[in-house]
Amino acid sequence: MLILDTAELPASERAEAYHAAAAGETGSCSIEQERSGAGVWKRLEAWNFGPLTLFATHGSGMSIRRTAHNARFDSMNTISIITQSQGRGAFTWNGHQQYVGPGTLALAQKSAGYEYGWSGSGLSVAFMVDADRFGLPEHLVREAIPLLSNSSIGPLLLHHIHALHQNADRLSAEAGAEKLASATLELTRALIVSVTQEGPVRRKVAEDTLLTRILAYVRLHLADPELTPRRIAWAHGISLRTLYRLCEENDFSLEQWIIRRRLEGCRRDLASPEHAHRTIEAVARSWGFGSPVHFSRRFRQTYGTTPNEWRRRSR
Repeated sequence: MLILDTAELPASERAEAYHAAAAGETGSCSIEQERSGAGVWKRLEAWNFGPLTLFATHGSGMSIRRTAHNARFDSMNTISIITQSQGRGAFTWNGHQQYVGPGTLALAQKSAGYEYGWSGSGLSVAFMVDADRFGLPEHLVREAIPLLSNSSIGPLLLHHIHALHQNADRLSAEAGAEKLASATLELTRALIVSVTQEGPVRRKVAEDTLLTRILAYVRLHLADPELTPRRIAWAHGISLRTLYRLCEENDFSLEQWIIRRRLEGCRRDLASPEHAHRTIEAVARSWGFGSPVHFSRRFRQTYGTTPNEWRRRSR
């Protein structure tokens, strides 16, 4: 949902309008724009997924600073995960400094204060949620802030956030929006505790989030035809028997889930003008289907039409 597009405003009002919109959506802050007047341009969008809000900020360079003084003006203490889809952002907290690009993310806790921004043109995608939703001690969250790059869960969460953003209009309006929020929070909890030293909390969160982490791992590797249950179990440090038992306890068929997600990806690509130049076999192969015959049969069983018919009707 579009919150603000400064292109619709006089140049003299753009910086103030963005500050008001950002503060209204995310809380008290101070903002320094890299340019002034007509050089300021911002497009701010936000989508609600139950208790979680996803933000996309596209525009000219700036720096946003949240201090302990700012936090006192907010009724909520929030946690945010920040990514930079375009450009390179800079995140600073308590002496810790890091660059944030398309393949990295930053963890911010409002009560701890932080600074974030970029130079030139950039696109920042972030989500924000009340810290109470995580059920983690505040000191544990702060301990994790400078250590995220050490976690193997970071790429899973990053891929998940990008997928949410790419389909935010549709996904936020669907009945499953709150379940997506729950999955996002579970992945973030797992990310935080994966780099901390608090044993009991770490073990408990690892147990609670195992299935969510497995599904995020599968989504990230859907295109790999070598994605097997044995490999999935190995990647998560569990036995194949434990993996099957976990799926059974959740009334869940891992094989069918993988095939359905792959078919959905193929169906989208076959209907997209961006992929019109690719053969049906190439599209199927890019989603992990090694056999064109097997793919066509499963596609027809699921959607009641052949891939070729579906592509022709979608043009």
